Amino acid sequence: MSELARGWAARLRAMTPARVALGQTGVSQRTREQLEFQQAHAMARDAVHARLDAAGLAAELEAATNAAVVRLRSQATDRATYLQRPDLGRALDAASKAALAELRVDGGFDLALVVADGLSALAVERNAAAVVRELLPRLEGWRLAPVCLVEQGRVAIGDAIGAALGAKLTVVLIGERPGLSSPDSLGAYVTWEPRAGRTDAERNCISNIRAEGLSAVAAATQIGFLLAEARQRRLTGVALKMDANLLGED
Repeated sequence: MSELARGWAARLRAMTPARVALGQTGVSQRTREQLEFQQAHAMARDAVHARLDAAGLAAELEAATNAAVVRLRSQATDRATYLQRPDLGRALDAASKAALAELRVDGGFDLALVVADGLSALAVERNAAAVVRELLPRLEGWRLAPVCLVEQGRVAIGDAIGAALGAKLTVVLIGERPGLSSPDSLGAYVTWEPRAGRTDAERNCISNIRAEGLSAVAAATQIGFLLAEARQRRLTGVALKMDANLLGED
């Protein structure tokens, strides 16, 4: 590789954690890059299979909100079942349904905040409490349901929770499918009038919330914008677009 090519490759690698401009030995990948790939692959697999520290995260969320957190479970009884049966991860178990029924109030809530492990417990453990902490000051005057922490949950479990609580909106903070350079990426899904049968086209998603991606402050700003627009326009999904000018972003 020429000096010019090496300089170009170094600059490119400095701009992204992705595997670009990798060197080679003959026709093979260099040992260092191969070992780094194997390590990243192992980290991604570990993130998918890891069990959420629900008690520890609940304590963090309670400190962030100064309120009790409701712990819930999906119908997936263990991690293996969760990975093999996505449908069970979208539905609440009987005890969780009963707990939410006791929390419902006349008139319902403006918003239900839901935190679920999803496909990366690491993502919610590292990022969820920080996002909630930054988001709450943007929700002054909103009637908020107790924060719900769900084990073995998928995105659509927020529909069941929101409907059970009579919430107009839900925000689901959930661990995203790990990538080879991002095992701890958090996603946020905003849904107007949550109910069974909502599709992904009826949600707004903010992705890549993590230290190396979208910060907790930036994520909270975007979520707050979407919530305000959704409440005013009474919709979410493909009809609701993010306005960078209103967000004050470049």
